Amino acid sequence: MITPQNNNAPHSLWERACSRWDRRGLSGTPSGPHREQARSHTGYALCALALAVSLSGCAGLPDQRLANEALKRGDTALAQQNYQQLADLGYSEAQVGLADIQVDSRDPEQMKKAEATYRAAADISPRAQARLGRLLVAKPGSTEAEKHEAEGLLKKAFANGEGNTLIPLAMLYLQYPHSFPNVNAQQQISQWRSAGYPEAGLAQILLYRTQGTYDQHLDEVEKVCKAALATTDICYVELATVYQKRGQPEQQAALLKQMQDGHARGVVSAQRVDSVARVLADASLGKTDEKTAQSLLEGIAPGYPAAWVSLAQLLYDFPELGDVDKMMQYLENGRAADQSRADLLLGKLYYEGKWVPADAKVAEAHFQKAVGREVAADYYLGQIYRRGYLGQVYSQKALDHLLKAARNGQNSADYAIAQLFSQGKGTKPNPVNAYVFSQLAKAQNTPQATELAQTLEAQLPPEQLAQAQRLLQQEQAIRGAMSPDTLELQALKEDDGEEPL
Repeated sequence: MITPQNNNAPHSLWERACSRWDRRGLSGTPSGPHREQARSHTGYALCALALAVSLSGCAGLPDQRLANEALKRGDTALAQQNYQQLADLGYSEAQVGLADIQVDSRDPEQMKKAEATYRAAADISPRAQARLGRLLVAKPGSTEAEKHEAEGLLKKAFANGEGNTLIPLAMLYLQYPHSFPNVNAQQQISQWRSAGYPEAGLAQILLYRTQGTYDQHLDEVEKVCKAALATTDICYVELATVYQKRGQPEQQAALLKQMQDGHARGVVSAQRVDSVARVLADASLGKTDEKTAQSLLEGIAPGYPAAWVSLAQLLYDFPELGDVDKMMQYLENGRAADQSRADLLLGKLYYEGKWVPADAKVAEAHFQKAVGREVAADYYLGQIYRRGYLGQVYSQKALDHLLKAARNGQNSADYAIAQLFSQGKGTKPNPVNAYVFSQLAKAQNTPQATELAQTLEAQLPPEQLAQAQRLLQQEQAIRGAMSPDTLELQALKEDDGEEPL
């Protein structure tokens, strides 16, 4: 057991029992003149038992603080072990911590368990209400009932003082306008901002990202996030993005120093440093600063193992920063902490054959391990099966994986499906289906996708073109009902700024 540094702040199971008894008594004690006597007798008996247990040795008891600290440094196994034991004893905040780990795994089965775990605690825990609401907002294919349940949970949690409830509420309204016809997302956000809720400014930034107008509001994003930086460290990512887009290295350098100082003091998470490093290495945002990104990641990787995978990805994108041996060492260090991202990158290495000899079978095995957690894994599996890299074309398996990837936001998958149906390699050509997916692939805005779409459209007779356009509308409707990756889903996973009790 970890001994609390502050003797007045109970952290162990037994210390909390005494503290809670001392503050408000035990449930079920008599009322009236005998209440205090009963409280005194029962309470001191419990605390005496707790003291006896602690003096005799309590190394086997779970510890919430130990779990919290383990989670911060990336030791999810130790955190989960302690959360699980406390959750089994009925501690709602430990149930929330356990479910948070299940959500972060991004494994579909673990996500189902997380939902059940949040529900078990939601009746008594505002934090669980907020977490469950956020999970339902991000849930693919959620029902109308679940959407409205999410709204109710988030509003209830907000009324109970929980943070990070307005951003997912805004996302709910933006993502499902037909489910909330009486809510205008922009008007609602404006009302929140007028009321002075700090989270409302971040909700406005979310709206800009969703509507594709982020670049037109960089000044406002900077203003909002400078004001919120002390309490919301996700703003380091937003400000880094603004300075990257503007090409302002001096402002960027000052921001990074402030972030590193905050990380050293324990007020900025290693995960946030990792996210900022990825911004610096993102060529779509402006001139990259991959060396600074590498330095940031190397600084946190020993205590935050998931950063090793980010370092490997950085090396993949910028080969001049190292060699294949260094990349493999990064991946080996990080695989246990971030298995799905590591497997995705290893799969790409063996799929492309640039750093290591090409091996489709090995690539397939790594991609299969990442399926369900990394959208791109389905895309690459689909390409392996479509192109016959395993010795023959598996057209149905290719379609299954590519369609899943496309519906989860992988635009390049639409082009691959259009090729599958138009070329008829391993399957019968289907001009109607080829047209549908070629039109969807135009979102890539590449010459190849545009040319294919134009060619297929010109080849279809009028009656087939009408049928294809109906199917296109149906596919677009299906995708509109799913959670697109273009939204800032990271905001749904943000903590609310408080430590578990």
